[in-house]
Amino acid sequence: MKQYLVRDVMTPIDKIIKISPFARVRELLQLMQEKDVKSVIVERTGEHDAYGIVTYTNILEAIFSNDGDMDLINVYDIAMKPLIQVVSPLDIKYAAQLMVRQQVTRLAVTWEGDLVGLVTMTDIVRVLMQEAAKEGS
Repeated sequence: MKQYLVRDVMTPIDKIIKISPFARVRELLQLMQEKDVKSVIVERTGEHDAYGIVTYTNILEAIFSNDGDMDLINVYDIAMKPLIQVVSPLDIKYAAQLMVRQQVTRLAVTWEGDLVGLVTMTDIVRVLMQEAAKEGS
């Protein structure tokens, strides 16, 4: 199989949906519906803060498991933080290994401390499917 790097398969920063940690969960849900996404990156509040992420699972846990109110809960209350990070020139096999070991499906892609993209398990599996289709032809 050809070597693929994270930068070859990641979603670039300009296509990533972000939200303030101080937004309410209702705003988050509206944004996710409007942009048709399953996760949103939670912005840092300063240079020493970490990026976070919110997924459907986090929202369901906060609202139903903990009897939360989407108008009273802030995004920072439910975000997974810090978001595990990799660099863009990393081979996707190492990103995949990290996802499996840490039981996550998304990794932030950073370069020199700045968010440059997001790589998901779906992105990596898509490459595997393309390679399998090539070899099967």
